[in-house]
Amino acid sequence: MNVFMLMLPGIAVLALVGLGAFRWALKSGQFEDPKGAAARILEESDHPG
Repeated sequence: MNVFMLMLPGIAVLALVGLGAFRWALKSGQFEDPKGAAARILEESDHPG
């Protein structure tokens, strides 16, 4: 039980970091066009990258 009490602050910090990263991804438009990205990977192009 003592180990859990020591780990609890770390778990809370990691959860907040994950939530912050998810909110950043939402605000920066990472999830705007998922079907377009899936189609673009199938297109052929002459230049790499």
